Amino acid sequence: MQTRFIIATSGPGLYEITAQVGDWVRGTGLLTLFVQHTSASLLIQENADPEVRTDLQNYFSRLVPRSTDPAMSYLTHTYEGPDDMPAHIKAALLPTHLSIPVTDGRLALGRWQGIYLFEHRDRPHHRHVAAHLA
Repeated sequence: MQTRFIIATSGPGLYEITAQVGDWVRGTGLLTLFVQHTSASLLIQENADPEVRTDLQNYFSRLVPRSTDPAMSYLTHTYEGPDDMPAHIKAALLPTHLSIPVTDGRLALGRWQGIYLFEHRDRPHHRHVAAHLA
């Protein structure tokens, strides 16, 4: 069973897609999710306290600042904007695919876990996430 989710983003941040994915799954098996972009990531992360998402966004912004930051002066891929190459670096550091068990039509996530698309670019996008349940 396969599908593709389209997630609208409005800039950097973590966008929860747990309900959307959970509504689609059926049966029992292993779900694979794969983001079809080189400047976004997928995470399983806490979904109870929104400060976790804020702190993650702030941490990765400090870890990999925009290309206009003097610390990033070594970057050569800059013609797509100051957020582009840092977005590629973040996507290289973070997962672009996830595997999640599905039991009796339910995602086998922990109590405080949610599935997130992590947008690394500044402008809005429509991100595609391929899903395969086998």
